[in-house]
This record gives sequence, structure tokens and C-alpha cells, in this order.
Amino acid sequence: MSDRPPRPAVLASDRLPRPAVLAAVAVAAVLLAFPFYLDSFWLQTGLFAMSAAIGAIGLNLLTGATGQLSLGHAFFLAVGAYGYVYLASDGESRPGHELAGLGLPTPVAFLGAVLLAGAAGGLFSPIAGRLRGTYLGIASLALIFIGQHVLFNAEPLTGGFNGRDVPPLALPGVTFADSPELVVFNVPLGALERLWFLGLALLALAAWLARGILRGRPGRALNTIRDHEVAAAVLGVPVARYRAGVFVLSSMYAGAAGALLALVFRRTVPEYFGMFLSLDYLAMIVIGGLGTAAGAVAGAVFVTLLPQLLTRYSDGLPLVAAPGSGGVSPAEAARVLYGAAVVAVVLFLPGGLLGMWARLRAVRARRRAAPPHPGLDQKEQPA
Repeated sequence: MSDRPPRPAVLASDRLPRPAVLAAVAVAAVLLAFPFYLDSFWLQTGLFAMSAAIGAIGLNLLTGATGQLSLGHAFFLAVGAYGYVYLASDGESRPGHELAGLGLPTPVAFLGAVLLAGAAGGLFSPIAGRLRGTYLGIASLALIFIGQHVLFNAEPLTGGFNGRDVPPLALPGVTFADSPELVVFNVPLGALERLWFLGLALLALAAWLARGILRGRPGRALNTIRDHEVAAAVLGVPVARYRAGVFVLSSMYAGAAGALLALVFRRTVPEYFGMFLSLDYLAMIVIGGLGTAAGAVAGAVFVTLLPQLLTRYSDGLPLVAAPGSGGVSPAEAARVLYGAAVVAVVLFLPGGLLGMWARLRAVRARRRAAPPHPGLDQKEQPA
């Protein structure tokens, strides 16, 4: 006879997934079904949001988790976008100059674009490892001006003002373009529909990696550096090395976001990767919630969808004029609105949208746990 106590019986209810798991499965199923029902406008808008979410997760690791202010995030998105185009293109001739390209397989080019952005972040990482706060923000802002100068003047690499066409990504068995034709469940899947599944996969991978970093030892070290730098150094955390490393990691996230954005746009445009884009990313992480991957995704969806929705429905909205009509454009109205949202978050919701959701859940949990008659003790309540 064994002295080991018998195992408790496993109830059927114990094997059921938690509500959070069920909700995640339901959301994933809905997202996977969208390409079969949505039109091109909503698919393109969703892909913009996915790309922004990937870049925002990287910036949240840098700014939210480590406390390093960066105003040069758009520069690394440009490195990812143009890096993919240069690595994947065979080159083409234009009047007055030729466009260069290596003609690598597109999956290799995509990975190479991410590594190029990481290498660019590595070149800047010694500065990032020694500066902090406003000083790092000003130093990183210089990257935007350098990047804009290169994008407009290095025509053999970037195409100058006119930009460059983006070669479609081709994986074994599927090409992310409108041809060759691909039909699934009697629904033809074009470039946007195919890119939707790629964007979901990249976003899930990016969020999973960031979640593992933030919940592990590196995340605790980054949070300690953000809150108590001297204490982190006393505890043996290599502060400069961690700062430099997270800057490289954030740059790689931005490179992946830029490459995906180029695939969605199908053409790279230099003026897109300016200072306003960096400010948009700062607004994303502040509105969504600093220091979490979910907050970055929520903020990216909010900031990305707002101008698209204002553009779509500008005819029926007051004070918003159609683009080019001379009034307040949807892009300007969107910046005013999420600028006001940033102020509201700073003043009233320090945790952003994610913090507000956590508060609502906590209030709901307290109401459920409260006794039905607060004025009576449980033992004194009538049967």
C-alpha cells in the first residue's frame, strides 16, 4: 500500500478553459474570418493598425518599460521599409538614374530589413545607453532629419521624392499579391486578404515575445532601471547594456512594422516617415497604456483608426471637411482628437485605455464579491 494520498477527482468544470482563454479564442476566430467579409477599405485600415501595433509594442518596450524617450521611431520604420525594397528589388532604370537592388528572395529581404533596422539601432545604442529623458529624445530627433535628408537625396537607393515600388512578399506556396489567383471557401483572396493573415501572425509573434520579455527577468530589470536607476545598478543590473539592448530590440520591432507597412502601401513615400509619425507612436503608447504590449495594441488601433474613419465619414461629420476642400482635414481633426485624448489620459487615466479597462474589471469584481446587504454581516442575514 502506498502512503501517497489519492488524487482528487477532476471535475468537468475544472477542465473548461478560463473566460479569458475563451474570449481570446473568440477574438482570434473573428479576426481570421474578417478577410472573407470585409471590403478593401477596412482590410487596409486593419493592416495599418497591425503594422502600427507592432511598432508601438517596440516603442513601449523602450519608453514604457525602460523609461527612455525616443522621438526617432519613424527613422527605424523607414529603415525597415526601404531596406526591404532595396534587398528584394532587382533594380530598375529611370530617366537620369538607375534604382539599385540586390534581388534577394523576399522572405530573406524581410528578415534582412528587420536586421538592418536593428543594426541602425545598434549604431545609435551607445548614445542610448548613456543618455536618458529629454536628452535622449533630442538626440533621437536628429535621426528624423538625417533620415529625411537621405530618403530625398539618395535616389539610387530610395527613389527620391517619387519613392519606389514594393515587391510583393512570396512564401513557398503563396504570394502576397493579387495574382496568381487564390480562392478559399469560394472567396477570392487578393493581396490585402493574404496580407491580413501575415499581419495577424506577425502581430501575435511580436506581442508574445514582448509579453515574455516583460514578465521575465529582463522585464523586471527594465522596470527597475525605469523606476530606480541607482538601485538597479546596486543590484548588479548593467544599466547601460540593458538600455542599449532594448533600443536595438525596439528598432527591430520598428523595422518589422516598416516592412509590413511597405507591403500594404505597395509604394514607399519619403515624407510619410517624418516627425509626425514619431509623435503618432508616442501618442499610441500613452493613450493605450505604458509598459504593456496590450496597451500598445489598444493605442495603435485608436490612433490608426481615427483618421481613417474621419476620412471615410467626413461628409456626415460636423467641422470635418473632405481632403483637399480647404477646411479642417480628417488627418488634422484626428490629431486634435487624439491630442486631447493624450491630455485626458495624463490628467485622469494614468494607465491609459488598458488601465481604464482594468479599473472597470476591478469595480465589477468588487460588486460581485460584496454581500447582498452591506449593512448586515453574513451571519446576521435572515435565512
